Amino acid sequence: MTATPAAPAEQAEEAHQATPRRVTTLELFFDLVFVFTITQLTVLLADDLSFAQAGRMLLIFAVLYWMYGAYAYLTNQVPPETLARRVILMAGMFGFLTCALAVPKLFSTDGVAFGLAFVLVTAVHSTLYALIHGKYVLSFAVPNLVAAGCVTLAGTVHGAPSDLLWLAAVLLQQVAPILSSKITGAYADGRAPVTEHVGELDPAHFVERHGLLLIIAFGESVVAIGAGAADTRLDWAQACGIALALALAATLWWTYFGNDESAAEHALGAARGIDRFRLGMLGYYYSFIPMLLGVAILAAGLKKAIGHLGSALPAAPALALAGGVAVFLLGDLCFRLSLRIAPMRYRAVGVVAVLATVPLAGAASAVQLLGLTVVMVLMLVAEEAGRRRAAPPAAA
Repeated sequence: MTATPAAPAEQAEEAHQATPRRVTTLELFFDLVFVFTITQLTVLLADDLSFAQAGRMLLIFAVLYWMYGAYAYLTNQVPPETLARRVILMAGMFGFLTCALAVPKLFSTDGVAFGLAFVLVTAVHSTLYALIHGKYVLSFAVPNLVAAGCVTLAGTVHGAPSDLLWLAAVLLQQVAPILSSKITGAYADGRAPVTEHVGELDPAHFVERHGLLLIIAFGESVVAIGAGAADTRLDWAQACGIALALALAATLWWTYFGNDESAAEHALGAARGIDRFRLGMLGYYYSFIPMLLGVAILAAGLKKAIGHLGSALPAAPALALAGGVAVFLLGDLCFRLSLRIAPMRYRAVGVVAVLATVPLAGAASAVQLLGLTVVMVLMLVAEEAGRRRAAPPAAA
């Protein structure tokens, strides 16, 4: 019996997977600009460690990160390999940078400036995607542009109306993939949904791109440590506190890069079309939001804690320290659930354990830092031991 030849689309997919594309330096440059928005959100939260401000921070980040994710899909399918594409992508970078600069005064004087910059970010994305989707780009460009309009309008009002417009922007962005999944067109494979074509991404490039974004975000936590230590004397006690803060950030790095990144690439590679798109959305948008926000919240707490290592830490920064780690772990737990990466129970226990360290801040911020680091190390050690026990024995 002769084997049935693979369909042209399947052959193209196999060839694409055989030569995975790497993240370009321009994409990394773009990510550096985007992460500056996370830095600005950290400053916004550090100045007002309240639940109301944390809620606003979540809305802002959800809107911004939606478009970052859209750009990650974009450059995965429309690589910035020509001069025209690079110049247009740089216009999008300018939009993100302007958004970031407007964040500190977003709810006072710079709301409209933020909104107009975000309109530019959205328009650049739609323009570049039109190169491969043509008129079908409207299925997700229109909801995204209307969402950008809501953000711009929010800059003209204050209080509850502004918050409601931000919430409307988030909801409109979620409509885009639902609408795209219903739109079909005359693509090479017939009448497949637009979303399925968006899902035809290179898993290696996609996973690497988000991993680099997370690395840059971790770098901001290091910057926060430096900012917190700027006005202190660098003696042995301070050096030990800085070492604890860095070790804590390193445990978060290990939590994701120890196994999750490679497992995620395998999971995405095993899926196809719209299933891959859905996995990418679940893992690298919905789950990555709390992971990135967790790093930002932790950075705000570290900035406060490093300057007062020997004294009791107020409740708000103590909660930011433990809460940042807990939010990151919760996001990573959702990430594992989405992509079916085991084990998961250790991360769930870790969320509870890190929150239990908040009372330690009453003794000194250094004590809470030590407690958080010990909890994270024990979680990772127990998880690795459990993974080895569950692994099948090697063949003799």
